[in-house]
Amino acid sequence: MLEMRPDCERCGADLPAEAPGAFICSFECTFCAPCAEALDDVCPNCGGELMDRPTRAKALHAKYPPSAERKFKG
Repeated sequence: MLEMRPDCERCGADLPAEAPGAFICSFECTFCAPCAEALDDVCPNCGGELMDRPTRAKALHAKYPPSAERKFKG
């Protein structure tokens, strides 16, 4: 199951699990749409392709909670 990380690793923008607009690589590095575009859809951490992250319905958050650990280092 995907971690559904809560923020963009590059700029810190909030990326709620239930909202579209997040991009991930196969290691789940997570970026917002503007950062993914600036990176030419290539993960700066592993070189993998950044793809649209699926959303998780808010009704499922209690049973399958998204990650609360933020990755942005500022």
